[in-house]
Amino acid sequence: MNKTYLPPQESLERKWYVVDAENQRLGRLASEVAMILRGKNKPTFTPHMDTGDFVIIINAEKVAVTGKKRSQKLYRRHSGRPGGMKTETFTQLQARLPERIVEQAVKGMLPKNSLGRQLFTKLKVYAGPDHPHQAQQPETLTINTIPGGER
Repeated sequence: MNKTYLPPQESLERKWYVVDAENQRLGRLASEVAMILRGKNKPTFTPHMDTGDFVIIINAEKVAVTGKKRSQKLYRRHSGRPGGMKTETFTQLQARLPERIVEQAVKGMLPKNSLGRQLFTKLKVYAGPDHPHQAQQPETLTINTIPGGER
């Protein structure tokens, strides 16, 4: 009879990582960050448990996209009222709330259940180069996506 693997509680140490999003491709950055949040880079990965680490993303305003996404990619939100749909392009949302672009990209790559919502709370995104998490002594993590954006 197969048993579900449960990692021992003492092996579930949480690390903090800092990722610089400057000149990183949005989707490739988001998939790597989602993998770290989920814990898939660890040997103790368990699908139904939160075994991942915390991730701090800085310079979210300088994230890169390719093609015509700056003018054609749409971000939608709904107030819940009839006719309450609001749409914005990538450029408009980046001018208003650049953190939300990276947050939405990562959130879409996490599970759509209570585990995914719990994992999303371990993501911290900041528009500029500063963050208030120095006390956690985060390690710098370099993600090697394809650099650049504008062609």
